[in-house]
Amino acid sequence: MRVFVTGGAGYIGSHTCIQLLEEGYEVIIYDNLSNANKESIRRIEALTGRKVLFIQGDIRDETHLIEAMDGCDAVVHFAGLKAVGESVENPLAYYDNNVGGTIVLLKAMRTKGIKKIVFSSSATVYGNPDFLPLTEDHPLRATNPYGQTKLIIEEMLRDLYRSDPTWSIFILRYFNPVGAHESGVIGEDPKGIPNNLMPYITQVAVGKRPFLSVFGDDYDTHDGTGVRDYIHVVDLAKGHLKALQALRDPQCEAVNLGTGRGYSVLDVVHAFADASQKEIPYKVMPRRAGDIDACYADASKAKTLLGWEATMDLAKMCEDSWRWQSMNPNGYT
Repeated sequence: MRVFVTGGAGYIGSHTCIQLLEEGYEVIIYDNLSNANKESIRRIEALTGRKVLFIQGDIRDETHLIEAMDGCDAVVHFAGLKAVGESVENPLAYYDNNVGGTIVLLKAMRTKGIKKIVFSSSATVYGNPDFLPLTEDHPLRATNPYGQTKLIIEEMLRDLYRSDPTWSIFILRYFNPVGAHESGVIGEDPKGIPNNLMPYITQVAVGKRPFLSVFGDDYDTHDGTGVRDYIHVVDLAKGHLKALQALRDPQCEAVNLGTGRGYSVLDVVHAFADASQKEIPYKVMPRRAGDIDACYADASKAKTLLGWEATMDLAKMCEDSWRWQSMNPNGYT
């Protein structure tokens, strides 16, 4: 089976490609490298002993997509801009790239007769939770442009399925990916200042940043800092593999991928300090607009529908994150 992976050179995409290759799938990576490095592809090949066809391109280029998809059976769609703060500052770029790009991708798939897709969505589609843990039937109401693009794409996919129920679609809403491949060879390599907690912590630990900014310590949580559901990126990648394997019958399902447990910012800081034996200096800053007290998943549907559940705990997430950063202090460069 040949799988077309958009954004496959990125953080989650690269780990998923390893899972696909190890399972015997043929993989084509299509990526514009705007937030990725081609070195990750070389390392994927070295880890798996398998060749990957890499095609550099933009998902908004329909002609190029149609050519690149030749012979493919299914699509795993990661490609997209993903920084919440940046989306607030430049929403049109997010709607153009994420929503516009996905429209072009789906049209190209239709042209090629490919009707199987696993889409990378996000827990941001839930907005400020009415209840926890979050189940898939929680009301959907994203609170920032990034989340809105994910929600719009979800609605597009549901409308597409209603118009043509021969499609087979999994929408994976995942929570907070962290960690790295246990080899330390591939991991998260953000360009510029990290937008997410774990890569910022790892850069503080390796000496690239002087301290961690903790935004708010007066939330209604056990230590006053925000609580999130952190999931190991390899567990997440295995969830994509399970979803792809489940694309046998026509369907359109949204599924949470999370651990079902919430950890606070300071829980993560302390766990990482234990794993790395490094002090993580931090300063408490004012809350950021739009941040919420807590967010964590009910992942029971994934276990029932996909036969998947997260297996790695916070200590393992921190150990693997530190191994990656300490072996690659400057990322892939």
